[in-house]
Amino acid sequence: MTTILLIVHVLIAVALVITVLLQRSEGGALGIGGNPAGGLMTSRGAGNLLTRTTAILAAVFMVTSIVLAIIAGAGSSSRSLFDNPPPPEPVQQQEQQQPAAPTQPSVPLSR
Repeated sequence: MTTILLIVHVLIAVALVITVLLQRSEGGALGIGGNPAGGLMTSRGAGNLLTRTTAILAAVFMVTSIVLAIIAGAGSSSRSLFDNPPPPEPVQQQEQQQPAAPTQPSVPLSR
């Protein structure tokens, strides 16, 4: 399910980029489409179609993003470290040992 939704999400993202690039540029020089000489549609009709298509693709992109985020969050078991703190470790009492008495060296020191 997640894989299919992720593939659809990527395809929508690519289609959204293409529709944005097809729109008429207003001085930014990034638009590819918008030929003033005519063609299949008038510039006004193409602008309305591309604007609506962009809005629909953007809405679907947002919905798939939210659904993917919900699916990704559903797999986590613990929400916070503070919800389930680790149990306290038992304090072990160490035996108090006397420091070892200094010993004399086994080899005499030469002068």
